[in-house]
Amino acid sequence: MRRRAGSGVRPEAPNRLLSRLCLAALYGGIGLLHLAAADKFLPIMPDWVPWPRQVVILTGFYELACVAGLFVARTRRAAGYALAAYAICVFPANIKHAVEGISVPGLPDSWWYHGPRLALQPVLVWWALHATRIVDWPFGRR
Repeated sequence: MRRRAGSGVRPEAPNRLLSRLCLAALYGGIGLLHLAAADKFLPIMPDWVPWPRQVVILTGFYELACVAGLFVARTRRAAGYALAAYAICVFPANIKHAVEGISVPGLPDSWWYHGPRLALQPVLVWWALHATRIVDWPFGRR
């Protein structure tokens, strides 16, 4: 919803809305996968993670809760911070998956997959923060 100037609320930029919708689709899909196929994620869980199956299931609920938060103005920023933190927290599993060459059904095994996936992890952090108007970089005003 757009508000008039002087109302104290900045109008929503179409690119942020699209960005947020795509972010919601990505994490919604991943969240559902974590719930529907939790056991497929267990091989990439670092050994130091306690109760790995329960953690995978909880992350599915976490992702879906964040997705819901993206659609509510009052919780949008919290969802952005939460998704950025999540992208940081799952990085060790992504590293283990790549370095140990663990086969996960439905995912490629090559570095053509793992290399970009690891390199794009910081982009996921930025995306969560940008889509929820926490950061404007690099598109913000100077």
